[in-house]
Order: sequence, then C-alpha cells, then structure tokens
Amino acid sequence: MPAFERVVVKVSGESLKGEGHRPLSLEAAAWLAGEIGKAHEAGAELGVVIGGGNILRGGSVARDGADRVTADHMGMLATIINALALRVALEEQGLAAHVMSAVPCGTLAEPVDIARAKAYLSQGGIVMFAGGTGNPFFSTDTAAALRASEIMADGLLKGTKTDGVYDADPATHPDATRYTELTYSEAIERRLAVMDMTAFSLCRDQRLPIVVFDLWVEGNIRRAVDGESVGTVVKED
Repeated sequence: MPAFERVVVKVSGESLKGEGHRPLSLEAAAWLAGEIGKAHEAGAELGVVIGGGNILRGGSVARDGADRVTADHMGMLATIINALALRVALEEQGLAAHVMSAVPCGTLAEPVDIARAKAYLSQGGIVMFAGGTGNPFFSTDTAAALRASEIMADGLLKGTKTDGVYDADPATHPDATRYTELTYSEAIERRLAVMDMTAFSLCRDQRLPIVVFDLWVEGNIRRAVDGESVGTVVKED
C-alpha cells in the first residue's frame, strides 16, 4: 500500500501550457494524466485540484481594473476548462475520471458532492475538483486544502516548479537551503512560502501533511504517494 492512501494533488494551470503562447495543450494534459496514472497504479485514491493561471488569473485581471469578485469568477471558470481537459486525457488512458465543480455549470460538470466524491474514489475513480471553493478571494491552494479536508485525505501533494521549500528563492539565491522536513510552526516562524496562509492554516488545523515537490520530474507524483523523499514535507508539530 502507498504511504498516502488518499490524497489531493494540487497542480498549477501552467502544467497544461503548450509551446509558444498556447494556453492549453492536450499533449501537456496527456503527460500530466500519465503522471497521475502512475500514482493511481500505486493504489492511491486521487483527488486533483488544478489552477487556471495558464488561461487567466483573477488577481491579475483585478489589477488591470476589473472588480475582484468578477475577476475571481473568471478564474474559477478557467479551472473548469483545465479540469475538463485533464478528464479527457485521463479517460484516453483508460482511467475513470470525474469533474466536480463548486460553480454550477449545468451538464459540463457535477456539483461538488463530498459523499459522491468519496464513493468515486473508493471505486478507483479520479476526481477533479474545479471552480475553486466557489467563492471569490480564495485561492486554488485553499480549495485543495478544503477538498482534502472534506474527503479525509491523508495528505496534500503540491506540485511546483521547485523541488521543495527553501529559505530563499533558489532562482535568485543559488545558495538557498532546501528543507526536507518542517513542522507547521517552523514554517510560520521562518516565514516560508509553503502556500497562502488560509490554505496553510486549514492544513495545520486538520493536521494534514503537505508535500511540496517538483512536478516536472517524471514519476514524482507516484514517489510522493509512496512516501519517498522528493521534496519538503510539512507536518504537525
């Protein structure tokens, strides 16, 4: 059995970007679906929350002059598009996949129903939770923490561009130190950017371990599910 039997995997919308200026690539979706499939083969029950930043970021639109509520609703719709693309890619690989949206969208996706989501997971299905939390002002990190808490996941896996949490930005500080393990209190005291504070506080309250890892290394989602050291683990004090 995997170290994490039920998890939510949080990935950015950028994971679906194509070459050039293409915001969405089915080839990228197929690659991500393959990585998720490897973790599924390990026996893990998988929920997925994907951002919408490859298409639109609500915060950016708000800074350009739109009111924040409308901008965030636009961002929620972008996550639904990405979830639908990922569902297609998963189904093409023979996996049962379901999209549940916190934003009502008719026949495009089911409304979020935690009891039904748990049933899908226990039956071997992969559930994409789209539409964020359904409310403005909350990030997809917070949506991932919320859904992980609701389905009683064993952990939250956050795929990023870096291989964990550092004491400084490794892109601008080559001598930055990577942590392999942290407590919630240590992360707060050192002001480390694990995820936004609303999401982080919810994980801490629920004693939900967070694994921050490099999504772009092939096989890393499965390694994280198996409990291998692939990044930084943040857990209870």
